[in-house]
Amino acid sequence: MEMRSDLGRVRGLGSAKEGAAQWWAQRITGVALVPLCLWFVVSAISLVGADLAAFKTWLGAHGNALLMVLFVIALFHHAQLGVHEVIEDYVHGEKAKVASLVAVKFVAALFGASCVLAILRVSFGG
Repeated sequence: MEMRSDLGRVRGLGSAKEGAAQWWAQRITGVALVPLCLWFVVSAISLVGADLAAFKTWLGAHGNALLMVLFVIALFHHAQLGVHEVIEDYVHGEKAKVASLVAVKFVAALFGASCVLAILRVSFGG
């Protein structure tokens, strides 16, 4: 039996004041993905039937490589933020939660970096 008041038991268990930045990042990446996804879908449809040379020409022209890099970065960051929320809400063991969060960040960074590298290699002819 504890000899503390109700207020004493809950003090320090409130908001950690950390969720607002993640909430904003998720909203901003979500809003950024709307026009980027529309651009990507229209571009993919226009490239149906194109060969590798036509794709390389397209990727190197009119800032398409920049838009593709922005799309990949926003996509993987948004996905990582979403999976982070799911893990925080549904994984209850502290060790499993920390391991999962680290793994998700690592995998998102790895896949994002590999996509950016591939885009740069194709657009610059490497």
